[in-house]
Amino acid sequence: MMTSADASGTALAGQFRLEPVRFSDISGLPNDDLASALACFRRQAREILDTAAGFARLVLFGAHRSDWLAVCEDALVTSDPHVFFTTRFRPYRVYESERPAGLFTGYYEPEAEGSLVRTAEFQVPLYRKPDDLVPFSEAEEAATGLKYGLRQGGVALPYPERRAIEEGALAGRGLEICWLRSWEEAFFMQVQGSGRVRLPNGTALRLSYAAKSGLPYTSIGGLLVERGTISRAEMSMQSLKVWMNNHPTEARQLMWQNKSFVFFRALSSADTTLGAIGAGRVPLTPHRSLAVDRSNWMFGTPMWIETTYPPEAERSNPDFRQLMIAQDTGSAIRGFVRGDTYWGWGEEAAVIAGHMKSPGCMTVLLPHAVCARLELPT
Repeated sequence: MMTSADASGTALAGQFRLEPVRFSDISGLPNDDLASALACFRRQAREILDTAAGFARLVLFGAHRSDWLAVCEDALVTSDPHVFFTTRFRPYRVYESERPAGLFTGYYEPEAEGSLVRTAEFQVPLYRKPDDLVPFSEAEEAATGLKYGLRQGGVALPYPERRAIEEGALAGRGLEICWLRSWEEAFFMQVQGSGRVRLPNGTALRLSYAAKSGLPYTSIGGLLVERGTISRAEMSMQSLKVWMNNHPTEARQLMWQNKSFVFFRALSSADTTLGAIGAGRVPLTPHRSLAVDRSNWMFGTPMWIETTYPPEAERSNPDFRQLMIAQDTGSAIRGFVRGDTYWGWGEEAAVIAGHMKSPGCMTVLLPHAVCARLELPT
């Protein structure tokens, strides 16, 4: 059993707890566009019914795939979104002692001009996943501290660092998908994990995350805060980009401090109203898809989020209360009350995602069969 219950009926597991609540306690739920949330959930439900890739690894509140099948099948035929969510799931408020205020950030799908061939204007490559980037065995992971890397002569080794790759470690292998104008554009597309490249003929090349090198991720914005270059309060993606544009030589050195490197895959056909493919292996839905800590929450888990837009969004009502669906993850997304909201693409999405770092609350909706298997209080 992964959790236990105390006398007050609250599920406990280390530094966090799940407290059962009633749907009537969730302020704003009746006013949310649950039809949109259901459409988003249905995409994940089809993936669970077809392949269920998320169940290949242990997830604390994932239980078994069999515990999700009935609710996923119901999602495909239900006609009433409100009845579906309020009868097929049980809500739990999530509390975490290490981050009692919670933290919600945002990400988006960057856009940049580029070319399918290298030109004088477009010199910076975006790469597809190399064949020699492989997952390590448990023994190799224990020996290296890495989940992915390179094997040479049967020995597990780290994959080349960002600097080595940018200086040509992968050149000549035919891995280039396309070429961008600057290293900064390529870097931020890697940080976001997807992107749209506007080609000279006017079409857009859609890129989705394929793999990462396995070396640890380092926040370059965090490094500037530590150095006192930009204050924590002033740090945002926009302020970081301004500093990098004003300090191009230092910016290149700074990016190399993040040794992690992301590889992409091109989407041959895609619904232009949806985003790139997330870690949950379905297209992301703007304002509905949430990146979470996948060691805690299964892809497909509905989550009621109560947080705020950043002031830069200039909303007359800054409150953000909405049912989201866990469909993605990220290296910096760690914890129970921690989420990264997918805002889509375009300038507004970039502004909101770049500035969002808001406290908030989370109420997670778990299928009844999951609650029963994990012996959660009701």
